Amino acid sequence: MAFLKFNKSELVNLSYSLKREIILANKTGAYCNTSIITCNTRRYHGLLAVTLDRFGGDKYLLLSNLDETLVVDGKQFNLGIHRYGDHYDPRGHKYIIDFSADPVPQITFKVGQVILRKTIILAHNADQVMVRYELVHSPARVTLQLRPYLAFRNIHALTHENHEADMTGKSIPGGMAFKLYPNFPELRLQTSRKAQFTGQPWWYKGITYSDEYRRGFDCVEDLVVPGWFELDLKEGESLVFSASIADCNPSGLSSRFSACYKHEGKVSTPREQLDRCADLLICNHNGRKKITAGFSWMYTGLLRETLQSLPGLTLYRKGGRAEFEEILDNLIADEQERLFRRTTQVEAPLLLANALQKYIDTGADAARVWKKYGVIMCGVLESYLPGERKEVSLQPNGLLWAKMENVALNWMDAYINGKPVTERAGFQVETNALWYNAICFAIEMERRFSGDSSAFVLKWEPIRELAKGSYQKTFWNESMGCLADYVDSEGQHTEVRPNQLFAVWVKYSPVDELLIPGILRVIDRELVTSRGIRTLSPRDPNYRGVYEGTQIDRDLAYHQGSTRPFLLEYYIDTCFRVSGAAFLKKAEWLVEGFYDDLSKHGVGAFSELYDGDPPHEAHGAISSALSTAALLTIDDLISRYKEDKK
Repeated sequence: MAFLKFNKSELVNLSYSLKREIILANKTGAYCNTSIITCNTRRYHGLLAVTLDRFGGDKYLLLSNLDETLVVDGKQFNLGIHRYGDHYDPRGHKYIIDFSADPVPQITFKVGQVILRKTIILAHNADQVMVRYELVHSPARVTLQLRPYLAFRNIHALTHENHEADMTGKSIPGGMAFKLYPNFPELRLQTSRKAQFTGQPWWYKGITYSDEYRRGFDCVEDLVVPGWFELDLKEGESLVFSASIADCNPSGLSSRFSACYKHEGKVSTPREQLDRCADLLICNHNGRKKITAGFSWMYTGLLRETLQSLPGLTLYRKGGRAEFEEILDNLIADEQERLFRRTTQVEAPLLLANALQKYIDTGADAARVWKKYGVIMCGVLESYLPGERKEVSLQPNGLLWAKMENVALNWMDAYINGKPVTERAGFQVETNALWYNAICFAIEMERRFSGDSSAFVLKWEPIRELAKGSYQKTFWNESMGCLADYVDSEGQHTEVRPNQLFAVWVKYSPVDELLIPGILRVIDRELVTSRGIRTLSPRDPNYRGVYEGTQIDRDLAYHQGSTRPFLLEYYIDTCFRVSGAAFLKKAEWLVEGFYDDLSKHGVGAFSELYDGDPPHEAHGAISSALSTAALLTIDDLISRYKEDKK
C-alpha cells in the first residue's frame, strides 16, 4: 500500500485537491511541481523546469503541462484540467479515481470500463521528465492523444501570445523537438512507441493560476500547444512519454523509466520520507553541491538558509556527513561578498560558527576543521569591526549595531511598498547572541591550536568580555522576564518574538544560566504551537494569526504571527539541555503534527510556515530546507535522549 494516497471523493473536490501539490526534484536542478490532479495553480507549476547556466543559473519552465485525451468508440474524453478565468475546462479530474505517491505520483483514470494509469517521474541525473501511461483495463483498443503545453520562460514570470515564438518544431527520432525562442535549449518530446504527431500550433490563451489570483499577483498567461501525439493502445500495453533537453533514444525510454523508478526506492515511514525530502533539497548542478532553500520558487545556494540547514540535512542522515564540507566549500567560494563585505542579513555570516560547532560535535576532527576553516571564521569576525561594513559594525560596548534606512537587516525581511515590516534597526537580540557565540568559538579554537598568546586571542578576548558584560544589560527586561527583541536609541523594543531563542540556544550563551528557564517559560506561553514557533506573540496588537489574503496581508503576517518549524530545533534543543529526558514527551508531541500533515500542502514534504492560529494550516514553500533540516536534527535529539533514558 502506498505511503501517501487519496481517493476519488477527495480528488474530484477541487477545493481539496488543488491545495495539495506534488514536488519532484533532482540533482541537476530540475523540478516537476503541480497539484495532485495536475492542474497548475501557480506560475511555478509545471512538468519540467530546468536550471539554465546560459541565463545566469535561474530556473526556466519549459513544459507546463501535458493533456491526455482518450478516444473510446469514437468519443473523446479529455483528462486534462485548466482554469480559464472563473471556469475550469476541460474538467478531466472527474475521471480520476485514485492518486498515490509511492514515492512518485501515480494517477488512475476511469472512463466507462477503460482504466488508464499515469505515473510521473523525474530522472535523477538528467533534465528529463517521463510520464508512463498503462492501459490497465479496456474491452477494446483505444486511442491516446497527448497535447504538450509549452512555456519557455523564467519560473517567476508569465508568458503571453507573441510573434517571436517559433512553434514549428522539427522531427527527431521518436518525436519532435521545439525551441520557442533563441538561446533556449531544444525541448525534445519523444515516445517509447511509435506515435503520429499532428502539427497544429495554437496559443491557449487566458490560463489562470488560482493561487496567484488569490494572492493578488498577475495570474493569467498564454501557452503554446504545438500539436498532439496520437497512438492506439490495447489492454496491457504501455507508453512512456519523455520531455528532455538532451538526446534520448526512444527505444530505451521504457527501460530508462524502470531504472529511474527503481532508483526512487520505497518510502514506508515518516523518517524515510524526511530523508528523501532532505536528499531532494541537495542539488548537484554541474558537479557542485548546494542546498535549495525551498521548492519551488526559493533559490539555491543562499547564505543564511544554507548555513542554518546544512548540519541538519547532512550530519543527521546516513551517509550525509560526507556532503557537509563539499556544500560548505561551495558556499564559501560563492558568497565572499556577503561573508566578508556586506549583506542585508547581518546575522547570516555568523551562522558559520554554529555550523562548524555542530560538525565538530558530531565527530569531525576539530584540529583539521579549524586548520581548514579558521581563517574564514576569523575573517568573518574581522569584517564586523568599525569601518569594514556599512550596514553593521562593532560598538564600544562590544555589541553589533545594524542600521540602514528602510532596510530590514535581519531574517525578518518582509517589505510592503518598499518599506520593511520589521526593520528592527539597532542592537538585535539574535545577531548579538550569534556574535558572542562566534567570538567564543574562534577564541576557543585559536587558544586550543595556536596557544594563549595567539594574536587573535589577545585582540578578541577584550571584545568578548565587553560583549558578555553588555549583552544582558542591554536586552534583559526584568518585568517581562525575557529578552527585548531589539534595542535602539529609544530603548528596548519588547515585542515577544522568537529571536531571543538564539541567545539561550547557542553553545556559548551570553545570558546567565539561571535566567534561561524563565525565558523558555515566556516563549512556551506566548509563542510555542503544535506547528512551530510563532514569530510574534498573539498578545501583540500587530499579531496576524492567519497567512492569507493579498500580498500585503501575507507580508504583514509573514513575521508577525506565522509560525516557523525551524525554530523548534532551537527550542527543543534548549529544553532538553535544561530538563533532560523529562522533556521527551513534549518534544515528540511538538513534531508529530508535521508528519500528520504530509498529505497537505506539499504532499510528502515539510512546509516553510504555518498559521499562528489553530488549526495551523501550512503555507509558503511546500518543501523547506530549514523545516526539513530542523526535523532531522530534532529526530536525532529525541533518539539520543531515548537512548540515555534506557
